[in-house]
Amino acid sequence: MLEVKGIDTYYGQSQALYDLSLSIGESEVVTLLGRNGMGKSTTVRSIMGLTRIRKGEILYQGQRIDRLKSYQIARFGIGLVPEGRQIFPNLSVKENLIATASNYRSVSEPYQVDDILTIFPRLKERMKHFGNQLSGGEQQMLAIGRALMINPQLLILDEATEGLAPLIRNEIWRGLGILKSKGLAILVIDKNLEALFELGEHHNIMEKGSIVWTGNTSELAENSELKSRYLGV
Repeated sequence: MLEVKGIDTYYGQSQALYDLSLSIGESEVVTLLGRNGMGKSTTVRSIMGLTRIRKGEILYQGQRIDRLKSYQIARFGIGLVPEGRQIFPNLSVKENLIATASNYRSVSEPYQVDDILTIFPRLKERMKHFGNQLSGGEQQMLAIGRALMINPQLLILDEATEGLAPLIRNEIWRGLGILKSKGLAILVIDKNLEALFELGEHHNIMEKGSIVWTGNTSELAENSELKSRYLGV
């Protein structure tokens, strides 16, 4: 579905990504792991066209997208839940969900507001509240719901549960499990290895702007030296 092939990304004269490659298959859940500052968010920004690559290519469904604008990439079927959530603070929960809702790919059963409330029931009682009146966890649920309302085939989450209370984190992981069962492909960045091992099938570890290891859940779970060296656990 998504192929990132040997990309280099810079901020001005400073190189952030070095010959980075990764892939995500249909209905596959893939993780991007690493300590802070290793290039995970830059990888997401590169995929979404928010930071331009200088080398390599990014393909989605066989079509090159790295020369497109970010809104064009979203219309191809990639939904983004950015770090910091970036919901609309002065719109209600319902308004946030419908503000950017679309069905560019003409799917037969597009997401409706009620579908989001089924995945995240906590939002149902908050429908009339403004975005800035929600807790951090509720904002994250709303950000995921908003991304789903464009009916993506691939959902990208940058720091899915960072800074959230354990009970809220569990609700978000449960919701992502529902999306996985529906066949949605997911690329997720987070530090909660236990949850990622349960949700993800394929894992990538980043160090200083490069992918230094890739493999499946059992390979990573059993390799304590690898986790200690690159993930600090």
